[in-house]
This record gives sequence, C-alpha cells and structure tokens, in this order.
Amino acid sequence: MKLLVIGGGPAGVSAALQGAELGAQVTLVERKRVGGTSINEGPAPVRTLARAARLARDARSWETFGLRGSAPQVDVGAAVANAMRVADYSHDVKRMSDYIAGCGVEVVQGVGEAWFVDEHTIRIADGREFSADAIVIAVGGHAGRLPIPGAELALTYEDIRELRELPVSTVVVGGSDTGCQLASILVDFGSQVTVLEFADRIKPRSDRDVSAGLTAAFEAKGMRVVTGTRASGIERAGDVFLVHHVKDGVTHTEAADLVFFAVGWPGNADLLRPETIGLRTQRGYVTVDDRLVSNLEHIFAAGDATGLSMLVPSARQQGLIAAENAVMGTRRRNTHEIVPTGSFTDPEYGSVGLTEEEAKARYDCEVAIVRYDDLLRPVVDARSGGFCKLIVESNRRYILGAHVLGEYSAEIIQMVATCMATNMRIEQLAELQFAFPTFTEAVGMAAQKCVRQLGIARLAQQWSELRPQAGPAADRPDTG
Repeated sequence: MKLLVIGGGPAGVSAALQGAELGAQVTLVERKRVGGTSINEGPAPVRTLARAARLARDARSWETFGLRGSAPQVDVGAAVANAMRVADYSHDVKRMSDYIAGCGVEVVQGVGEAWFVDEHTIRIADGREFSADAIVIAVGGHAGRLPIPGAELALTYEDIRELRELPVSTVVVGGSDTGCQLASILVDFGSQVTVLEFADRIKPRSDRDVSAGLTAAFEAKGMRVVTGTRASGIERAGDVFLVHHVKDGVTHTEAADLVFFAVGWPGNADLLRPETIGLRTQRGYVTVDDRLVSNLEHIFAAGDATGLSMLVPSARQQGLIAAENAVMGTRRRNTHEIVPTGSFTDPEYGSVGLTEEEAKARYDCEVAIVRYDDLLRPVVDARSGGFCKLIVESNRRYILGAHVLGEYSAEIIQMVATCMATNMRIEQLAELQFAFPTFTEAVGMAAQKCVRQLGIARLAQQWSELRPQAGPAADRPDTG
C-alpha cells in the first residue's frame, strides 16, 4: 500500500520509518527540513543553551570548592551559534535525510506549504501532488501569541536563534515548561527576568510542591515571579518595551529590553486546508480517537498535531502507532499514562504519573518525600536544594506518581517510570541497592520511607534521614 506522511518531526519520521518497515511504499513530505522543531528550533538547541547557562552558574560556585579565577563572561551570540551546531549535527554529521531515504522512504523536504486537494491527495507550492491509500498527519505546532495589542512585538521560542546580545531585562509571558526554561536560561546568563503567569502558580499542571520549589529557587536568584495576572498589551517606549498586565483588577506595567511569549503551542493542521475534505480539527489539532484515527478512516495523526501529549517521546510513540494502524489495520491504542517529563531549568524538575492532588482525589494513597540535604551527593556538589516525592496506592502498593526537583531530575525520573511500567511494588523498589553517593539514592530512600509509613515492613531509618527536629514541616520540600 501507499502511505503518505505529512511532516518530518519526531512523529512523522517515526511514522515513515515504521511504515517502510511494515512494507508500505512511503513518501515523507516536509515543508522545511526533517527533524522538526525538536531538532531544528526547539529542545535540542534550547537545551544546549541551558547547558551553557548551567556552566555559567557552576562557575559562580568555584570558590566553594577551593578554586580561584575569574568566572567566564557570557557571549550570547556564540552560545546561540553553538546551539545551532547541535541542530546541524543531525543533518551534517548524522545525515538524517540520507538515513531515512536509505530505509526506503521517499523524502521530499523544503517544499513550503502543502494542502489537501482531495481525501487522498495533497499539493505543494510547486504544483506537485502526492497521493496515497492512507495518510499520517504529523505537522506539529507553532508558538502561540496572545490576542492582545502589540503582540507582534514579542519574541517566541522560535526566535531564540536570532538572539545576539544578552538583554539587560526580560519579561517572559507564560510560566509553564517553555516559559520556565527561557526564564531560567536568561537569569543564569545575567538578565533581570520577570515571569508573568495567568494561573495561580507557575507550572500549573505540575505537582504543587514542584511549582512551589521552582518558584522559591527562581526568586532566590533574583527573578520576579508574578502569578494570577493577565497580560493585556505591549507597546514600545524608546529603547524598551512596556508590558501591561492586570492582577486583581489593577493594571501594572513592566519595562524590559525583550519580551518573550510562552503561551501555548497551537497545532498546524489547519494549514492543510482540512475543510476541503471535511477533516475535523480544533485549534489546529486533528481530532482523533484513541487509535489516532481521524473522522476519515484512512487519515491518522500523530505528535503535536493531535494536541494529546505535547512531548517528543509521545510523538515518536504516536508515529509508530499511527503507521502500524494505517498499514496493518491492527487498531493499536494510544496511551500516555506513564510518560516521564523533565525540563532543563535550574533547578531541573522531572515528573511521571499523577500529582499528589490528582492521586488523592482518586485513590487512598501514601506520600513520601526525601529532601536532597538528606543525601551526601547533593551536599558534595553544593546542590542540596531539592527533593524526591513518591506517591503510592495504599492497598496494592503500586507507584502512582513521582516528582523530583533538583540536579539530574530528568534522568532520575526515567528510572521511576521504568518501575511504574513494570508494576513494581513500593517494597520491591525499597529493596533495590542504589550506587553511593548519587542523587538517585533519593528514590530508594523515599521508597523505604513509604514502606515504613504503610507499615508493610519494619525498616530502620537511615542515619541521613534523622533530623534534629521532627514534625510535619520536616517532611515537606525545602529548596532554599
């Protein structure tokens, strides 16, 4: 059969390769170059900048370790250029396009816009048309902008590659994952940063302890975090921008050299003119069922174009499922209950599964928290602000969720996700022997603590857990 994949990001590449693996004749059409936002503009380049910011932060702690010398100066233009090196690596060194073509996929990239002319056919700007028996839409999304006066004056995630100088002051509108990452990088580089968030806390979908800990850490660096506020307009005033926002009915104004929007990621599906063929979309996302099938049975969608789980690992998995369902007709279901997430802010955070609030609304559960100043490795590294939280269902003793704040959180959370995927019970996790001294020890200590709280085994407290003062406050995270 013929399979047409529209979009060459993580979802589209996975769908194309899987389709070819299953014996389909596959064509992959990409308007720019394969790799999508995650390689070319998004996570790879931005996390390279986060690495530079982390090095700048570490340099400021040299004297703690008995090191002498001047801390390096930040050259933003050079840091951005290095970030683009990482993006180019996939193309110039790994030769991604050649690899995909070598797997039997016809790769058509750099074509600009594409649109449907009938239910099985798309046309591109140069007049060429591509038809197939089944289609996977993996066109991703784009940085959103608020519908306010002066919105065009703000930059977005996609504009970072154009940054050449460090702004003295920055306002980031939006305090979820992207906004927190941008704010963290800029403040570590030395910019004066203000974050404006509409919800009552930054990272509003995360566990509340993660939100609180991240806020405390940001404010300790001198960042201003303003929550419960609505941006109402942006205007230029000489060399600066004025960002107006409304909090509790009162209008406030922030002046800044640069303004960044981090206010959502609408889908790109409407660019395909779906109304031409009656394909249902909402806010640019293709409406799909749990098998990633649209209202047209031969058209599937995967990745950010579905609006389901806006994460690279989810996009890859959805690409595989969509291609398999399109080619084999097995109707494999898409699930994303256990998807570890993490962000390279400073401090990092990682999460998987339910938040404490979600878990307690649905289950009888136990919560155990271990602070990083109870571990040797964080103290060694002078990064003892952070915690590891495990949430466990009391009766069957399965892990419902985990949330980590501090160094290496994005790596630590992967291990907990593996335990969850294998249905490991908390007492089994408590018996694992973790390398010493490591940050990952916090997971084992939290598991042991939970076992004691549940009364399912008699485990002695570790010496590192003993505190001068006991009480409820001692069990809550403290990132100071």
